[in-house]
Amino acid sequence: MRFLSCFALCCVGLSLMGPAHAKFEPQGTKAVIAQLGQGNEVQIGTVSFKPHLAGKQEFALELDHTKFTDFFLSMREFKCLQGETEVSCHIPYPYKSPNVISDGDYVWLEHRLMFMFKRPSEFGAKLWNGVYFKFDIKDDRLIGLPQAVDLNKIGAPPNDLNEPPYPDQERHETNIEQRLIKALVIR
Repeated sequence: MRFLSCFALCCVGLSLMGPAHAKFEPQGTKAVIAQLGQGNEVQIGTVSFKPHLAGKQEFALELDHTKFTDFFLSMREFKCLQGETEVSCHIPYPYKSPNVISDGDYVWLEHRLMFMFKRPSEFGAKLWNGVYFKFDIKDDRLIGLPQAVDLNKIGAPPNDLNEPPYPDQERHETNIEQRLIKALVIR
């Protein structure tokens, strides 16, 4: 009887603590959300995960081009999100890559979700204004915060296609408040 009372007391205590926080699981298909200013969100695509070798997950990214506006910049078409003070254009990573992630290592997914920004009044692609979204787990989602990169670097293929061209030392802080896309969220 004493055991049942202790067990009941423990169960009540655990229920008062609230639900356990869910952890992001890279399985199935998840939404890719661009968080803009004033709490606005746009689902710009999906990413699908499936098991790969050695505890890694393979991913396939599919952007929803209906959410973007076409811009013809520097003799090329870009898919862009347009704000009042900034245009943010997706820059597809142009080379073959492993397209795998592992716990805490999202670098290839980050390379597939790079953007560049420009003012609406400016002409041409401004590849030196690159935006790289560094992902970290927060509860049941991946949150990518913007960092500055020079996308001119990927104008030529890297020596080793299995080595990402934008390691930590190639990325820098950016003023998030000035960016159209404040964060990318995968949930």
